Amino acid sequence: MIRVGVIGYGYWGPNLVRNFMSASGSAVTRVCDQRKERLSSLGKFYPGLKTGTDSSDLINDPQIDAVVIATPVSTHFDLAMAALKAGKHVLVEKPLAARSDQARKLVDEATARNLVLLVDHTFVYTDAVRKIRELIASGKLGEIYYYDAVRVNLGLFQHDVNVIWDLAIHDLSIIDHVLPSKPMAVSATGISHVPGQPENVAYITLFFSSSQIAHVHVNWLTPVKVRHTLIGGSEKMILYDDLEPSEKLKVYDKGIDVTPEPEDVYKMLVSYRLGDMWAPQLNNTEALQTEALHFIDCIEHNKQPETDGSAGLRMVNLIEAAETSLRDRGRLIELQW
Repeated sequence: MIRVGVIGYGYWGPNLVRNFMSASGSAVTRVCDQRKERLSSLGKFYPGLKTGTDSSDLINDPQIDAVVIATPVSTHFDLAMAALKAGKHVLVEKPLAARSDQARKLVDEATARNLVLLVDHTFVYTDAVRKIRELIASGKLGEIYYYDAVRVNLGLFQHDVNVIWDLAIHDLSIIDHVLPSKPMAVSATGISHVPGQPENVAYITLFFSSSQIAHVHVNWLTPVKVRHTLIGGSEKMILYDDLEPSEKLKVYDKGIDVTPEPEDVYKMLVSYRLGDMWAPQLNNTEALQTEALHFIDCIEHNKQPETDGSAGLRMVNLIEAAETSLRDRGRLIELQW
């Protein structure tokens, strides 16, 4: 039995506590939050659970095997590093850290101590994204042409990070997980409409060594919530709508065929291919439940997590490059992996 301590019981913490409580092979034994009022309801739902406001008490508790961190981004590095140095396995909410140098230190520390470091890139553990990865890996989509995502809603405004860190990281982590190649450059633009606050609208474009391209639009200032992704391939295309209650994923046998005329290579004949649509059957397993079970399995069998520290580091590197581009009105920034 993996004994888990959770630091942070605000927006995401209750979901993590619930899933680790119900996951086979783990139990939450301690929860910490600086605001006592957040902990008041825990005793009613989980009698006997130890609570407190001092994270160091939780981290240094010899009865705890793994620490789960769901706190503001600015605190991730210090808390995760303290937990690793205390010999605890760590799951940290996205992003791994506020800076790439911090993320790199966490990866090195976990490696040196042979501890599991998992980053909560939640969407990677959804059945829809896992099916997308499977379809792309199988070659059924053919050559990937584009990845186009929209992730917008009204709020929740963050004060310590901009909309790229908060929303775009979801799509960037999906891209990192499902596409076989890594982007070579990034361009980003964005703006803040609240004086003194981080950017609330951003557009990010990723460029690859092939003809593939990816675009992500994120926004805290829209009247409706949209979670819409289109992936176009030479053979088939995917529509992924995370808000769709039943058919979240639809695969279209549609596309184009381009044929040069024999007498003139510069004249191209474009024909449209219109085939069937099918919706793959997906399980309804909650992503956090899949992630919690994966974290436990990695600890018990000394496995590398799918969203390990290196994946978290790649995301922080990518977002830093996007922010550099954003500050310079979309200047193209080359990426080094």
